[in-house]
Amino acid sequence: MFESFLGAFIIMLMRICDVSLATFRTILIVQSRKYLAGLVGFFEVLIWIIAIRLIFQHLDNVYNIIGYSVGFALGNIIGITIEQKIGLGYVQLSIISKFKTDEIANALRRMKNGVTILPAEGGAGGVAIIIVVVPRNRQSIIIDKIESIDKEAFITIQSASPYRGYFITARK
Repeated sequence: MFESFLGAFIIMLMRICDVSLATFRTILIVQSRKYLAGLVGFFEVLIWIIAIRLIFQHLDNVYNIIGYSVGFALGNIIGITIEQKIGLGYVQLSIISKFKTDEIANALRRMKNGVTILPAEGGAGGVAIIIVVVPRNRQSIIIDKIESIDKEAFITIQSASPYRGYFITARK
């Protein structure tokens, strides 16, 4: 009986690992990091093959199937959590503030971010859109700063792939 649970637990751990790697690999693909994605994919599939081999060797063990399924579910959760902590890549924040555009822009510039302000037309008239591109691992810091100035600011976030003239670290 102990061996049945141990096998299921090992399968679950392997699925957590390979699904977490799959999540991470998918994000690398979206960011065009093909060689790193290939390397991660190698280990992802290697772990999956070992896990599925254990499943097929003991198809009569329902605990293995449950372990496989639980590992898949937890792997998704853990993979996304890890990726959020690492924060690969860049995001573009577009911010609209009714009354505090300049204050937000100046605060973001003091934080060493490049800021662009564009005139725009909203349903109620003229507005300004603040655009800032930042590393994803700084996204929450930037949003906290914006919200400390204007809790009503409208903020959208898009994944960004800088093409030319982008920065590796914060501006000096």
